[in-house]
Amino acid sequence: MNILLLTHQGDLAGSTHSIAYLAKGLSARGHKVYAGIRKESLLFDLLEDTGVIRVPMTFTGRFDMDNVYQIKQIVKSEKIQIINAQSSYDRYTSVFARWLHRLPVKIVHTRRQVSKSVGGFLQNLVYVKGTHKVIAVSNGVKESLIQGGIPDEHISIVYNGTPKEKYQGIESDLVHSLKKKYKISKGDKVIGCISRLKEQKQLIKALSYLPFKVKLILAGIEQQEGWEEIIDQYPIPHEIFFVGSISSEEALAHYKLFDLNILPSTIEGLSQSLLEAMFLKIPVIATNAAGNPDLVKHKENGLLFKNGNEEELAAHIQLLFNDQSLYKQLAENGYETASQKFSIENTLDSIENLFSSLLEEKEQAKPAP
Repeated sequence: MNILLLTHQGDLAGSTHSIAYLAKGLSARGHKVYAGIRKESLLFDLLEDTGVIRVPMTFTGRFDMDNVYQIKQIVKSEKIQIINAQSSYDRYTSVFARWLHRLPVKIVHTRRQVSKSVGGFLQNLVYVKGTHKVIAVSNGVKESLIQGGIPDEHISIVYNGTPKEKYQGIESDLVHSLKKKYKISKGDKVIGCISRLKEQKQLIKALSYLPFKVKLILAGIEQQEGWEEIIDQYPIPHEIFFVGSISSEEALAHYKLFDLNILPSTIEGLSQSLLEAMFLKIPVIATNAAGNPDLVKHKENGLLFKNGNEEELAAHIQLLFNDQSLYKQLAENGYETASQKFSIENTLDSIENLFSSLLEEKEQAKPAP
């Protein structure tokens, strides 16, 4: 298949790595994969020397006619059969390119987070009439799309996956240097969260209910206004580190420091952060919302807490530090989940099957309205 992946984003985020795994995996399976991306993006660098053909594009908005023209050019010159648009601007420009230039190409949109913007005449026109299928990366995402007016039968679930090889090169020297940086000693209780700004404030508040001291490492964010007042009122002097943005290599090394990985988020499609921790046998706790329950099954391979319930989150933290049998069970079952059910091979199989089935269908006219 000749496939064009599009995203106007592609910067430091779990979705960027998910798209990179998809592009590289499809290319490795013999498909001709093109990636329409910003030249200055992280994704452009991640796809260097991978077999994926990078196509620099400009994405200035949903009605960027220059980008529409760029898409038309690559589709015609390279005989693209499938366009898979990954983010908001390119979902529109891909459909406009097909409509305006009558391109003989299938359009698939992928939604990687819970939808908060679907709805209204124009969006549903583009997302339904303009596409042949919409991919949701979890049931949570699918439900949000249905609530926004996308028909159930127009949506296919394809879970994110994680490649085993990414975990083979974690540098022990880097792990050691990080232990020194955070002054981690034997017996310290270390909790981590690697994520852009989500609902980490709940985690900071939850520490107030713990009867023991912990080190909390928050990678991916800086301290936010008002958080210092919460920290100053702790009855126990917990240590909190705001790490800011880190590379994927640094992220993997950080997991080696954690006893627990916690993700307080209500918008996740299917979290790479949770997948990475589970693959590395770090027990996870996540908000019972969005796509998290697709991945985390309560007391089977992780723990879930109700959004906004800091006391419940604190109770889960205490439980895992106090119950070593449950701790080990969740660690092993989490690894099994990440390495088997949510492998990148399963993701690629599902994508190949979906794309092939679309290409076998007789072309429906779906003209521009």
